[in-house]
Amino acid sequence: MTAGRLQEKNGYFYMVLSYTASDGKRKQPWVETGLPVKGNKKKAEQMLRELRKSYASPKAEKKDELHPDMLFSDYMLYWLKIIRSSVQETTWSSYSYNVKYHIVPYFEQTGVTLSGLQPRQIQSYYLYELETLKAATVLRLHANLHKALKYAVRLELIAGNSVDKVERPKPEKYIASYYNAEEMEELFEAVKGHKLELIIQLSAFYGLRRGEVLGLRWEAVDFEANTLTIRHIVTNTNINGKHVLVQADRAKTQSSLRTLPLVETFAQRLKVLKEQQTYNETVCGNCYNPKYKGYIFVNEMGDLILPNTVTEGFSKLLADNGLRKIRFHDLRHSCASLLLKHGVPMKQIQEWLGHSDISTTANIYAHLDSQSKQRSAETMSNTLSLPEGKLLKQW
Repeated sequence: MTAGRLQEKNGYFYMVLSYTASDGKRKQPWVETGLPVKGNKKKAEQMLRELRKSYASPKAEKKDELHPDMLFSDYMLYWLKIIRSSVQETTWSSYSYNVKYHIVPYFEQTGVTLSGLQPRQIQSYYLYELETLKAATVLRLHANLHKALKYAVRLELIAGNSVDKVERPKPEKYIASYYNAEEMEELFEAVKGHKLELIIQLSAFYGLRRGEVLGLRWEAVDFEANTLTIRHIVTNTNINGKHVLVQADRAKTQSSLRTLPLVETFAQRLKVLKEQQTYNETVCGNCYNPKYKGYIFVNEMGDLILPNTVTEGFSKLLADNGLRKIRFHDLRHSCASLLLKHGVPMKQIQEWLGHSDISTTANIYAHLDSQSKQRSAETMSNTLSLPEGKLLKQW
């Protein structure tokens, strides 16, 4: 589709198209709408959309290969195809959404080419998105643009990465929500007998991500060594408008692959659950779903308990029992806050939660680390002899 925009002139709307001619030069023909500016913007925009779709520009045939003079919006779509096989499905889904629903619609109408993209245009784009999106979301768009243009530099399509020259949005400081010990006790009482009981308890105790707890399989449980290994995930994503369930022998990062001690209470609960599954499979016979055999969290018919079921069920459980609203992921934050409160060092919490870098742990939970601050105050107090008596006012 040919790029284009509306332009006002002498009180009327004009449609300005943009394309690369056969000589490689950028052409921008003006087409009259015949519509006065006042009260006709929507009608003019519709005319522009129709013209862009139908306009047969006298430009060189579209090349299949990458080239510097291609529209930047076309390059971003091409880049999505290139990276699809090299990233995880969930990552590609996120990139695809950002590119197709944010980056391409904005830059397509400008007609800017890959080689013609300027830092000022990217900066203007960030300001545009910040009118409706949070800074953290715009930072993800920034990351996508940077990665895409870095690839273009590597292929020598452009000389430098324009994203390096712009001012990144500053994200709001994230403060995690969490339950205290008393609230956790209330939650555990409310969840007794609920279908999500063990899922919630394991997530809160071990600080597991939703995908990690649903990805637990019996092979990850060692009843003899009393260990629980986190190495498989179950999550969902949208790819080309289709809802896709992702089952993978991986975790969010390499550090997410971890082995934790299996406490006796959970060992006993899991043994009972394993016996129940064996019984269900026997009773149901051919009706039992063999597709998810080996997973810990399946229903009576062997169907996998889905991520959305957990999210929605958890939210409803809290509402039905008058408990403070938090996200399911906040059980992970609650685990970290309780560990910090009881003096567990930040490094050990990093390993327990499976963060790739201790700075990640510190950035999220530093405001909760009152124990270490208190120890620092006591250390300084014991090291330095502070003078006693009242301060003299001297002005």
